[in-house]
Amino acid sequence: MNIGILGSGDVGQTLGLGLAAAGHEVVLGTRDPAGDKAQAWAARAGGRGRAGTFAEAAAFGEVVVLATLWSGTENALRLAGAENLAGKVVMDATNPLDFSQGAPRLALGHTDSGGEQVQRWVPSARVVKAFNTVGSPHMVNPDFPGGPPDMLIAGDHDAAKATVSRLAGDLGWPTVDLGGIDGARFLEPLAMAWVVYGFRTGTWNHAFKLLRG
Repeated sequence: MNIGILGSGDVGQTLGLGLAAAGHEVVLGTRDPAGDKAQAWAARAGGRGRAGTFAEAAAFGEVVVLATLWSGTENALRLAGAENLAGKVVMDATNPLDFSQGAPRLALGHTDSGGEQVQRWVPSARVVKAFNTVGSPHMVNPDFPGGPPDMLIAGDHDAAKATVSRLAGDLGWPTVDLGGIDGARFLEPLAMAWVVYGFRTGTWNHAFKLLRG
């Protein structure tokens, strides 16, 4: 499958390398595709990854992964181009975090979410919230003593969620479907729980698993 990544930070690079290793073709979208960081990533991805602009990544991808800081998300989508995202699955791995007072806090919550805002920004795309509740070091083939954690996802389109679930499986994650994109109202605070626990313990080696009786 052709995958476009919007964002060249740790999350975008990690997911891009994992998907390339799983056999997908990946274009990493960045503001500086000729820069050293993007070209170093492309070299690591081998023949299955290259760097491009946001618009090039969005046009290339059958699935487009949104992996930006929240402050740059709207602009990244604008640079990607609505016409390049129309009808496509957009896997939203962002969290609407506000760092203006130092420690991160949610910029949206309770009656809205970042996932819903992304869907409003790109109404012709099929947005699925996923990969926002774990840190980038564990996004590919997570290895924990209690077995693989679960990736909780939410989106309005069942076929889009099925596609994201297949990609998550390629990265070593079983998925749990929380329903519509308004489920992002629960997933983004869950990400804050992940962050708070990390700050309190000084470790970031944790993830969530749903235990069923």
